[in-house]
Amino acid sequence: MTNRRTASDMSETGGASVVIVGGGATGLSAGWWLARESVDVLVIDKGIVAWEASGRNGGGCTHPISPLFQEEQRLWPMMDELLGYPTEFRAHRVRIAMDETQMRRYGHARRHAVRQGFVSERLDAQQVRDLVPLAGDNIAGGYLHRFGGHANPQRTVQGYAWAMQDHGGRLLQHTTVEGFTTAGGKVTAVRTDRGTIGCDVLVIAAGPQINHLAASLGVQVPMVAARAEMIVTEPLPLMPIGGVDGNGLYGRQTLRGNLAYGGGPHEWLEITDNTVPHRSSTPLMRNIAARVAELFPRAAHARVIRSWAGIIENTPDGRPVIERMTAPDNVVIATLSSIGFGLSPATGHAVRDLVIDGACSFADLSSLRLSRFDRLEGDWIDLQGWRPLAPQAPV
Repeated sequence: MTNRRTASDMSETGGASVVIVGGGATGLSAGWWLARESVDVLVIDKGIVAWEASGRNGGGCTHPISPLFQEEQRLWPMMDELLGYPTEFRAHRVRIAMDETQMRRYGHARRHAVRQGFVSERLDAQQVRDLVPLAGDNIAGGYLHRFGGHANPQRTVQGYAWAMQDHGGRLLQHTTVEGFTTAGGKVTAVRTDRGTIGCDVLVIAAGPQINHLAASLGVQVPMVAARAEMIVTEPLPLMPIGGVDGNGLYGRQTLRGNLAYGGGPHEWLEITDNTVPHRSSTPLMRNIAARVAELFPRAAHARVIRSWAGIIENTPDGRPVIERMTAPDNVVIATLSSIGFGLSPATGHAVRDLVIDGACSFADLSSLRLSRFDRLEGDWIDLQGWRPLAPQAPV
């Protein structure tokens, strides 16, 4: 992706009041929210925007268990108008249960949403097939969430970048952060391979690199990186509801008719520095393709025309960390633990509040503090079964 106003060298970029490390959905949404307030903001990314998980996910916008859920739902229907660029947002979502056990499990999310005033309807198998004609006779039922929905990740993150720039924010791509300069309990500058950039406030929203970057400031963020695979089929007839989950999968039907789906199992990775390995096709895609065929038997004939992998970060409890640190006291950490795209309109608003006001104005973020991991077991990665496999010698 090429942004329209990229500084050609560091002399054009200089410092910024707020420097955001990470040009994914979270970092760019925060940059856009800040730029709307006329804050001098600069977003830095080691590659191009949306190159990792933010542009390579299922596009879901439905997270009823998050404290940011109410704001997520308020904002998504307005995002095209607010940004001035298309996100391809489509409302509502169907969750298909393959058996009664899944019906009960998926009911938990429904109850969370209903308690917050949202509508979710229990569907029998035929009602599911009426809304999702590609579904088959192998299902128990499902739920129609009259909230949430899905959007196009690439278009949305591109929209954040352009809208931020329209409001005066700046974007510096192909720039690797090498460290930070601190003084008086604050970060005063970001050191990059293209020079040093001064800042008043630092936001670290760098996905899988967050723990590496935060550790250099004495902040420990427990997480493990994983490669999340997605597959895309050839176009199929459009269904009444394009956002459909189930069978351990997440994804959507695009406006062109393609099914774009992922859902693990994850391939755990060892990230030891500010670089991330990319590999676009892994053996996991066969597992995903088989489950897509089970979820949509009437699409089992469709060819898989491409696949890709995004690198996601995972905290021990699978929930985000969004917090303004006390030491250094001008640093905001925002790791979304693999659900960053859908929450990004609300997350950007929350980061804006933490930067400008010191606290979130619309949600209680106390459950997302790092302190919840103070008693984390030292071997938590092994307990979770998330230990990366040792590299295999070439045959």
